[in-house]
Order: sequence, then structure tokens, then C-alpha cells
Amino acid sequence: MGRRLYSLVAGCLLSWLLCIPLAWAGSTLDAVQKRGFLQCGVAEVGVGLSYVNEAGDWAGFFPDYCRAVAAATLGSAEAVDFVLTEVGNRFEFLRSNTIDLLSSNSTWTLRRDSGLGIDWAGVLYYDGQGFVAHKSLGVGSLGEVGAAMVCVTAAGTTTEKNLSEYIRLKNTKMKAMTFQSIEGRDGAFLRRRCDMLTTDRLVIVGMLSSRAPNPDDYVLFPEVISKEPLGPVVRDDDPQWFDIVKWVIYATVAAEEKGVTSANVATMRGSEDPEVRRLLGVDPGLGETLGLDEAWAARVIEQVGNYGEIFERNLGKNTPLGLERGLNALWTEGGLMYAPPLR
Repeated sequence: MGRRLYSLVAGCLLSWLLCIPLAWAGSTLDAVQKRGFLQCGVAEVGVGLSYVNEAGDWAGFFPDYCRAVAAATLGSAEAVDFVLTEVGNRFEFLRSNTIDLLSSNSTWTLRRDSGLGIDWAGVLYYDGQGFVAHKSLGVGSLGEVGAAMVCVTAAGTTTEKNLSEYIRLKNTKMKAMTFQSIEGRDGAFLRRRCDMLTTDRLVIVGMLSSRAPNPDDYVLFPEVISKEPLGPVVRDDDPQWFDIVKWVIYATVAAEEKGVTSANVATMRGSEDPEVRRLLGVDPGLGETLGLDEAWAARVIEQVGNYGEIFERNLGKNTPLGLERGLNALWTEGGLMYAPPLR
């Protein structure tokens, strides 16, 4: 066989082999629509964040984005099968097709994004790792802590790695006590097996609000030792599904930017603002680009709300968590939330 012919055959064979995984992977959107519901992985991390309410339904900031994707792709925010995940199995659930989407307090990092076969579709909440201590420890900041035991989730999580690096860098006398589950970690801290607990500040606030017998018995330190961008995760084998989940996030942000709410969607369809008209599908094109109908974003906003509504309903000042927007305010209000142009 001549060298040119051999190269041609080898190149065709390589191209065919490279296409096999994509062909076998299939379309997540097709699978979800054929099934009739979205399989969404969540974690039980506390009231306002992600929890089972008194009615037995999943509620909170992160489950609401499962509902937003269901509204966009299936027409109904209620077409969701919530799957409980833990820190040790959440990414495997995604890679094994047990879930279509993971929406929890999972931190976006380089190694995870490039080495696990998964992709972060965006950031829902900009957070940082903090510390909470029993007030009886007699300290109010990290600089005052001497020898102390710190409850933290299992080895391999970003939280545990950040703590280990901090202890090594600062040469402190703190020691880590690791747990395989959030429930085990929180329970040990509240029973005073540990002096302190470290995790995302958002989760600490949720834990104190929903699980601590008396939140005033604890002190949340002012220090933040890491950046923790939290957002939904998908497999990296389906660019269309990645785009859909990503633009569902941006649609809620864009809606808040433009003043479109769950209450005024119908009225705003009459807007002369070109971006509002594209967002709500009055002027067509964006839905077709994603493989959806033109009303996909309008359904998300009407059934689940814009970003500000979702935040305030679950995390805001009139909830048990009472959080300010901070970094999660719109860019026009000094925050980081920003939607690329919808065109």
C-alpha cells in the first residue's frame, strides 16, 4: 500500500473512531423529551439552598434551576425527577447517565472541568469557603484560633483541599476531621465533636438556619479563604445540552437586567426592546438555535422567575437565610451577574 493511500485510510479510520463516542452518546435533549421528565441531581444542604420541604417536595435555590431547565425543554417546571446525590458520588451519577444535570453547591475548578468528563454550564452563585465555630470556643476570627478540630467533608473535595493548604500555609495547629456526607459533618459539629466547621459560606448560613438548635450559639468568621463559583454541571459529550443549560442561566439573568418578571411576561411581549423581544420569542431565532421552541425562555421566567426572583425567594432578606446579593448582584449594581447578548 502506498504511503499516501495508507495515510488516507488511517486518517479516515481515525475520523470514524473519533465520531463513535458522539454517536453512541446520543442527544440528551432527545432522551429527556422522550422520557418526559428531567433527571436532576441535588444535594440536601439546607433550607433555602436545597432541601425537602414539609410537603415532601424538593425546594430551594439549586432545585429551582432544575425546574428552569425542565420548563425550557419540556414545557413544565414540574417535569423533574430529583435524585439525591452525595459529595462522593455526584459526578459519577452524571458520568453514568443516572442524571441529566447536577444542580448543587459544586465548585467549578480546572481539574474537574478538564479531567472528569464534565462541564460547568455557568455560575449560579459566587461564594467562598468560610468557617463557623462554637461561640464557647471564645474566638471570632481565624487569626485567634489555636489548636482546634475542624469538621470538613471527605478527602478529595475542594473544601478539604483548601483547608489542608491553609493549615500548611499558615502553620496552624488546626486539625481536620473528615466526613463522607454533609449530614455526618453537620451532625458531628452540632454535637461538639469538632470545635469548628468549614465549607461554603452559603452552606454554613443554611446549616445554622435550618439545623442549629440555637444559631446564636455559633460565630461565623469574617475570613474567606477561597473562591467558590457554584453552578450546574453536565456531561462534556453533548454541546447542545451544554448550551441549553448555560443559556437557561443567562436567560434568568437577562430577564432581571431587562425588568422581565414572572408577573409581567405577557405584558413585556409588547416591548419594543429588541433583546426583550428575542428573549421572549416574539422575534424568533434563539429557540431554533438551541433546538427548542421560541417560547422556551418565556416559560422559564413565567414558571420559575428571573434571577433576582429566584434569589430573593430562596436566599434573600425576607427568608430565614437573610442574605444580601453581594457578588451575586447584577453587574449594574456592583455585582458579577452578567448575561451575554441575546442575539
